[in-house]
Amino acid sequence: MAARKSAAKPNVSPEELKQYYRDMLLIRRFEEKAGQLYGMGLIGGFCHLYIGQEAVVVGLEAAAEEGDKRVTSYRDHGHMLACGMDPNGVMAELTGREGGYSKGKGGSMHMFSREKHFYGGHGIVGAQVPLGAGLAFADNYLENGRVTFTYFGDGAANQGQVYETFNMASIWKLPVVFVIENNQYAMGTAQKRSTSGEDIYTRGAPFGIPGELVDGMDVLKVKEAGEKAVEHCRAGKGPYILEIKTYRYRGHSMSDPAKYRTREEVQKMREERDPIQNVRDLLLQGKHASEDDLKAIDKEIKDIVNASAEFAKESPEPALEELWTDIYSDDVPQGDAIEA
Repeated sequence: MAARKSAAKPNVSPEELKQYYRDMLLIRRFEEKAGQLYGMGLIGGFCHLYIGQEAVVVGLEAAAEEGDKRVTSYRDHGHMLACGMDPNGVMAELTGREGGYSKGKGGSMHMFSREKHFYGGHGIVGAQVPLGAGLAFADNYLENGRVTFTYFGDGAANQGQVYETFNMASIWKLPVVFVIENNQYAMGTAQKRSTSGEDIYTRGAPFGIPGELVDGMDVLKVKEAGEKAVEHCRAGKGPYILEIKTYRYRGHSMSDPAKYRTREEVQKMREERDPIQNVRDLLLQGKHASEDDLKAIDKEIKDIVNASAEFAKESPEPALEELWTDIYSDDVPQGDAIEA
């Protein structure tokens, strides 16, 4: 195994560091379990895992405040867990069960939580970007000081609607942080083969939107950049772009064998740059936690994830009549009043 660099001194309290470790580990173990259930045929359709990218959303959630909003793409389970959504409800939705966040009718890409201000993962590439600006427009109109985190990938960064949104967000000075989760391969094509220019965050410059490149394998660096971006937005200065360089260990989805990169490349990243191991090193080297402490956390997280899988398996499938609920219809009988 390659030697790891010694961890830098953290700029947060030991308890905060333990919480980031716990939050990232929850995402990692949950996604591993989801992969297992998919292999068993208990999860159908698409399933995009967040393994390797945990520091991005955990770092930014550490910079968020109550009432801030988030919207993302289809690689969304990590975002749900990081903002505090119940693992039981998330896993039950993945397995299409009644106990899921969308009553088992939405699956991986159609879960929402008004309580946690999570406005969904979206399957159409780049479609969530204008939606995020819309959420920020509402907050700007209400002058409530809230910020929206709008996540999208390096592949989506080449979509035209992204730049239309940049333009309007800048004109209206919307409090939105555009988060480019650059895992360097989009759906399966290396960034250097698909994207003109090495830096994506600079694309906001023509619209007057500042941005920066962030190490997405270091949760503390992500948190620091997130705090800077959030402060900019809350001060009424308009949007901010964070290009967070990260890496997914698995394929684009469960059906992707990821043959466009070598096993050696993935293994090197795991051994030298893993975001969870990085925080583990900080805790041990700073004597903020012992090996036994971390083993206890790991057991706690595994118990939570195993319980979510059992909850999902035991939850019934939605009744057939649920096909007709929670849908829009223009078939309104004449004479009936419709309240706004």
